[in-house]
Amino acid sequence: MRREFALRSLARWRAPAATNASAGLLLVAVPVLLLGWLIVYPIIAAVIGTVFVRQPDGATVFSLASYRFFFSDTYSLANLWLTLWTTLVCGLLLLATGLPIALYLRFSRGRLAAYVQGLAIFPMFVPSIILSYALIRTIGPNGTVDILLNATGLPKLPSPYLTPWGPVIGLVWDNLPLTVLMLAAGLGNIAKSSIEAARDVGASPLRVFASIILPRMGNSFLVTASFAILGIFSSFTLPYVLGPASPEMMGPFMQRTFSDLNDPLNALTQAVITFGFCLVFGIFYVRSIAKNREGGR
Repeated sequence: MRREFALRSLARWRAPAATNASAGLLLVAVPVLLLGWLIVYPIIAAVIGTVFVRQPDGATVFSLASYRFFFSDTYSLANLWLTLWTTLVCGLLLLATGLPIALYLRFSRGRLAAYVQGLAIFPMFVPSIILSYALIRTIGPNGTVDILLNATGLPKLPSPYLTPWGPVIGLVWDNLPLTVLMLAAGLGNIAKSSIEAARDVGASPLRVFASIILPRMGNSFLVTASFAILGIFSSFTLPYVLGPASPEMMGPFMQRTFSDLNDPLNALTQAVITFGFCLVFGIFYVRSIAKNREGGR
């Protein structure tokens, strides 16, 4: 009797658990299906479309000619290098600019801190196309900077407009709000008691930053850099409007190859190669999230 009662109790306990598990699967089924339809399927179709090429006679053959062309073409490699350089420079500038602002917002109170936070987040509400033309009117030839320098009798400065530094300025300004918010969130996870304890024993602010804050910000740096790099690497509007015509970043390069040159195969190949580089940073982000979940358990 006791054994039968125990088995019935175990069955009753397992039934709600199984029901909850089924309900959980149903809740995530629609997002997972949408993810597969809108993201995974186009990626697989793009890869297949670049390696199984339809010939003029209608036959489909396996070919890596488009990839060989990309990695042997000087202009294509120059565009890829410019994209990697812009991404690296923007990522470093975003961390160097966003971290001091996030530190100030984390440890400061009052009206001035609120104003600084508002100014740091303000670019999030400005569309990229408006930002592009605002920067042209500011740092472009005969823009506001040139007018002010001329009014004060100072020589003109070389304009970054239509140079590789034009997109860098625009992309840093455009991605700064997200960088500040994510770094501030990471700083918020650091216990204030540990910082106050270090100050009580006489640690300087630099020592507190190097020994307590910086070692605990590794995951935040990785997540912030991943988001920034993914957005910068695949950007289009700012590089298209502010950047040089040759070489150009991968976003404008893909658009021009597809529409101006009417070459969808090579445009698709460029998209797959761009996705491959972004996938590396995406894997770092996913691994970081997985480690956090394991650590939380």
